[in-house]
Amino acid sequence: MAPKARIDLNTILTAATDIVDTDGVHSLTLATLAKKLKIRPPSLYNHVDGLQGLQRALAIYGLEELYTHLSQAAIGRSKDEAIHAISKAYMSFARTHPGLYEATLWANADSNNAEFNLISSKIVDLVVRVLQAYDLDDEESIHASRGLRSILHGFASLEQKNGFGIPIDLDVSIGLIIDTFLAGIHKMKSQKIENHPK
Repeated sequence: MAPKARIDLNTILTAATDIVDTDGVHSLTLATLAKKLKIRPPSLYNHVDGLQGLQRALAIYGLEELYTHLSQAAIGRSKDEAIHAISKAYMSFARTHPGLYEATLWANADSNNAEFNLISSKIVDLVVRVLQAYDLDDEESIHASRGLRSILHGFASLEQKNGFGIPIDLDVSIGLIIDTFLAGIHKMKSQKIENHPK
């Protein structure tokens, strides 16, 4: 008789990622996950607090993976090059892991969760640090980071839902949108210089 496979949280989240990326977030249940792992559903309770606990853990796992992609893309780059790089990394993550990307939104409903707040802050801080290279102050950097997130999430979500029917290169589209965003950032900087000359 073959020994039972050792199950830990990372194994569970990897399997859950496979399920949601293949069949969508709504296909993830304790039963489907247990079947994939070839274990009985009650065994999952040793690692996650039911379906909600699993969803929360997967959302945080997804955010951690997204942060890794974005931070690696930003290494050695600054300003426009860095913004384009992290934008491409964001889109690549959403395309490679469509279900996991959608699952990251589950954590938004649980803003009191310390792990969620920590990884969310790390992502925001990364983008803000990149934006501060444009001489934006803290508040302006937050506004700009919200704008960038809105662009990337909106585009990724529409793409996942097949919202772009015209057969024109989507990478060119998002590249042009980021260029437009950056033109606005440069405008903000130039206006500051005009209003507050040294």
